[in-house]
Amino acid sequence: MTDGNHDIGAHGTFAHGLLRFQGPDARKFLQGQLSNDMNELRADQLLLAGLHNPQGRVLALLRLAAPAADDIIALLPAELAEVIAATLRRYVLRAKLTISVEESAAAIATRAAQLPAVDARLASLSREQDIAAGVPQVYSATSGAFVAQMLNLDCIGAISFNKGCYTGQEIIARAHYRGRMKRRMQRYLSTGPVALAPGEVITLDDGRSAQIVDATTRADGRTEFLAVASLETPPGDAATANAMAAGTNAAPRLAALPLPLPYTLPE
Repeated sequence: MTDGNHDIGAHGTFAHGLLRFQGPDARKFLQGQLSNDMNELRADQLLLAGLHNPQGRVLALLRLAAPAADDIIALLPAELAEVIAATLRRYVLRAKLTISVEESAAAIATRAAQLPAVDARLASLSREQDIAAGVPQVYSATSGAFVAQMLNLDCIGAISFNKGCYTGQEIIARAHYRGRMKRRMQRYLSTGPVALAPGEVITLDDGRSAQIVDATTRADGRTEFLAVASLETPPGDAATANAMAAGTNAAPRLAALPLPLPYTLPE
């Protein structure tokens, strides 16, 4: 069920890219671009934040640290590094900073080693752990596919609702204050061996359409995955839903068990 056009390994590893923001306006610039509060940046921890388009859709998720006030690093999948750097450079204008990209494993390891706590966090990062924790990742195939709350960014501390304006903030704030999201990221385990790719659309056993956010294959071949799906099941029983799906142009059906998230979704 996958075309393999992404750089995630069978056990959920992926190539890291690193963006570096240097200059006296680095923090101020990112404050106006990312969803989290850049005043919370530290040298000894990673801060998760989203870069969004004006429609509030997530272009990338960045894990940031600030070894110095004018030096900020951000980790993201290597496949997005150059694209996101180019996107951000369009907004630099007169701000005093430079944005550079480091994609080689050696360069990233050298940089992370200068920050012992960040180096330890980087070494421990795995898709298995993040998927179990309900923490999404965004890849080329899903960049721009989901509104922030669809990826539960409001549940995992990746959005500040009192920091002020940033790209996409109006849409994200409106979704937060005015209504419940109908579709959110949920966690599942396939009942049998299957390969799933980010961005792939499937049909769950109960007839709901779901789009894969991230996936990792267990030793027994089953796949644990995060997918954005409706929070409400279709009317009728599963058999009826399956019959309806079979008679349409629905995506392939996948037998999967729901798994709990370690946080509560907003009502």
